[in-house]
Amino acid sequence: MDETYTNLPTSHLLGSVPAVINEEIEKSGTEHETPEASMQTFPPTNGGDRGRGYRTLETPSDSQQQPSNDWKGVFSVSSYSQYFNVDTDIVMNRLISSLYPVGGDFSSKIDANPDLYGLVWITTTLVFVLAALGNCATFLMQKRSDQGAAWSFDVSYMNVAAGSVYGYAIVVPMAFYFSLQYLGSNSSLIRFWCLWGYSLFIFILASFLLLIPVEILRWFIILLSGAASASFVSLNLRSYIDRNDLSVLIIAAFFLQMALAIFIKVWFFP
Repeated sequence: MDETYTNLPTSHLLGSVPAVINEEIEKSGTEHETPEASMQTFPPTNGGDRGRGYRTLETPSDSQQQPSNDWKGVFSVSSYSQYFNVDTDIVMNRLISSLYPVGGDFSSKIDANPDLYGLVWITTTLVFVLAALGNCATFLMQKRSDQGAAWSFDVSYMNVAAGSVYGYAIVVPMAFYFSLQYLGSNSSLIRFWCLWGYSLFIFILASFLLLIPVEILRWFIILLSGAASASFVSLNLRSYIDRNDLSVLIIAAFFLQMALAIFIKVWFFP
């Protein structure tokens, strides 16, 4: 009797637990792996990615880095790198615009993207052109009057050209900028440097024409170039002056450009 009770199947009885077979677990192939811990994935994320409990430490992106607003940025080269981000087409377009002063639309072209590339390139080129062609002009004029006279290269032309051109291109726009700021008019120093820099381009072209050993023709060339450069500055400076009582600054800018032209003729092409 006891053997019949022990041989009865018990899998259908309530509360019975079937045996777990190791082979079925191996066939299922489902294994749960515990992710490895890493100190590089700390601290945990907040919201969003629920699957990951931690995030990798990363350096802040450029968009998240706020630029410094202190005066240290003035002496940092990286602060001015954006003003040299121009291509050849933009520079050529602005150079051509500087030769047509009656348009007066140069200020609108540089309003969104003023550059300092033109200022540096044009002033540096003008310094070397004045020093080199000024000596050539004196040589031609001296040989024309007295072919037997001795001639020597004047190194002081380079010093005078660098001091006058760089000083004019930097100091004069700053003077107008601070004057307009003091008088309550809105202005931009970078745009003024850009404007005055491109206004000097015509003097590079005029310097080659001043090699002609005819004095009357030289004066005509330099006065015409000075008037074109002065008109270019004055007409574009007008867009930054919204008051009639500040028109004296436009007149001052015109005569300063004319004075620079006369200085170039008298000193470098006598």
